[in-house]
Amino acid sequence: MSKKKSIKDQKNLVMVFTGNGKGKTTSALGMAMRAAGQKKKVLMVQFIKDFLDYGEIKFSKRFPRDIEIYSMGKGYVGILGDKLPLSEHKKAARRALEFARKRGSSGKYFMIILDEINVALNLRLLKMDELIKFIKKLQNKVHLVLTGRDAPKKLIQVADLVTEMKEIKHPFRKGILAQEGIEF
Repeated sequence: MSKKKSIKDQKNLVMVFTGNGKGKTTSALGMAMRAAGQKKKVLMVQFIKDFLDYGEIKFSKRFPRDIEIYSMGKGYVGILGDKLPLSEHKKAARRALEFARKRGSSGKYFMIILDEINVALNLRLLKMDELIKFIKKLQNKVHLVLTGRDAPKKLIQVADLVTEMKEIKHPFRKGILAQEGIEF
């Protein structure tokens, strides 16, 4: 592949990883590693997730100049013992999107990943119009990667690339719980 490309060949992309299968965040992290390998800076903002012991967060601390990950959610909404009012989750989601917008406007990043943004949309923590506004503001400045199950049709229409992960078989169905180094 030729390293010389014309300006016409270059475009910041909006990419969506969705579906009920495993691998959406992992695919986004793979792209982050690829970009970092090319000496490009990546920002990942995690919606929903609030667990600071995820393997990806520990990894990013080892390479802080290349990949920054901020887990800004308040935890899983309405499940696994969640007792927070929905309004707290909504505030966290709005703060996370605003944080990503400010950072994205800085010119410092090659790529911004909004991890589990589709879940935040489906739980109505954010409005689709807020995300579309975010995309329009930043799509000419950075590559955008948006992950999470059930990507809304409107987001799929806006995206340049959409990949759907489809579950065929999952160990959870056999009662095998999430494992360190595999799921977190």
